[in-house]
Amino acid sequence: MEATLGEQTAVGFSAGTEGPEHRQELEASDEAVTFMSGIEPAELQKCVFADSLVTVSEGGRELGEFSVTVEFARREQPCMMLHAQSHGAIDDCPCGTAVTAYLTTDLQVLEEDHHEYVKLEGHSVDKRCHMVQRDGLMVIHKVTTRELGQRQLEVGGELLDVFGVERIIQSMEGSPSTWQCYFLDDGHLVTRVQVGSPVTMRLLELPSKAEKDSVIFKIPLVWEEDMQMRSKFLDRKEELKADHSSYLRQHPEIRALISDFLQLLLLRKPDDVFLFAREYFTPFTSNHPADADQEAQSL
Repeated sequence: MEATLGEQTAVGFSAGTEGPEHRQELEASDEAVTFMSGIEPAELQKCVFADSLVTVSEGGRELGEFSVTVEFARREQPCMMLHAQSHGAIDDCPCGTAVTAYLTTDLQVLEEDHHEYVKLEGHSVDKRCHMVQRDGLMVIHKVTTRELGQRQLEVGGELLDVFGVERIIQSMEGSPSTWQCYFLDDGHLVTRVQVGSPVTMRLLELPSKAEKDSVIFKIPLVWEEDMQMRSKFLDRKEELKADHSSYLRQHPEIRALISDFLQLLLLRKPDDVFLFAREYFTPFTSNHPADADQEAQSL
């Protein structure tokens, strides 16, 4: 199972990098068109729910989580938002995939963001593909980012440690464009070059320390309407839900404790819920007065 997952990850990262000569035009069958056109908006209500699963190996070892969420949204028109993500570790290497898509009520894609990543020892790959519908056509932006490691470059007569990032922008018509950039540890760009180009951009002098005191004006941003930020929010939300669920599975006594408390609370119906909760949970603390034990037991 683990080998299969690894192979699927490798295939996922190699997909989409083939040249135009390998692409073929796909066409939907008549049956598929008939089925899609027959879906009523009211039927989509049945699809609005969330699923959360755990990824396990054949040996029963937990490898990661997988979740899918469908909810109603609005992108200049009523639509549906689908968010699916899986993350975990294969051979102790973190990897994951996240897809956020907005669809019309007849299931046409308005916008989609696809993100894949693999973190190997001393090397990582980050691949993004963004699609958006414009004038009835899908505009696709596909970007792959990977680490180039550290090296030393001379800036203003001083040899400095820098780290590199390579960014590959895929093209639907022709070869991809590859950019390599190196940065200082504070984020300042040192050099930037497009692979195959005779021109290189270089930093001649180190930035002045006075720049740190400069004022940076914050640009107002409604994160709910920003697809990338909303995608990150949903990723983190599902990650926390999976973590909480995993913790509850490992400690089943929590559910029993809360269930007993709620049952007693509903039976007694105290006026002061906070006082009742404090007296109920006092015996579970490591340092509590003896009279508190007796008072709690008398409840």
